[in-house]
Amino acid sequence: MQDIRPLSDDSVLMRWMRTQINKMNESIVFERKSLVQLMQEENPSAKTKAGKDHFFETSTLKNLGEKLPKNLQEKLKLPIIFFFDNEVPDSCYLNDAYALEALQTLGEISRLRTIQQGRLWVGRSIAYLIMKKYPTAVQIVMG
Repeated sequence: MQDIRPLSDDSVLMRWMRTQINKMNESIVFERKSLVQLMQEENPSAKTKAGKDHFFETSTLKNLGEKLPKNLQEKLKLPIIFFFDNEVPDSCYLNDAYALEALQTLGEISRLRTIQQGRLWVGRSIAYLIMKKYPTAVQIVMG
């Protein structure tokens, strides 16, 4: 008789979850570009992990370009990426200092917040609100 593992077996469940998370993350931009580069493109886009084009809304890029200083426009890589960590269920983190500076300049994150140990943790609801306000310029990576 074969040894049939129950579906609740952790290794089976974890493998399935990793597969699903990898599928969700295929749409994440792999080759991020600066805001300046994207504003110069006729059809601003960047390649995803799946090799497809992720198109940026020109109105969002224009909005960012009007509100951010030139030196930050050159350093800021888009999309801004927040990372979900399965061990922290209600928060996500940002690990890009220029993204943090941009979000602080835009008034989305307090200037009192700083990156600690390579990460700035924020509530998921805040990340979703930022993503909604700046469509196509913010992505969330499942961890």
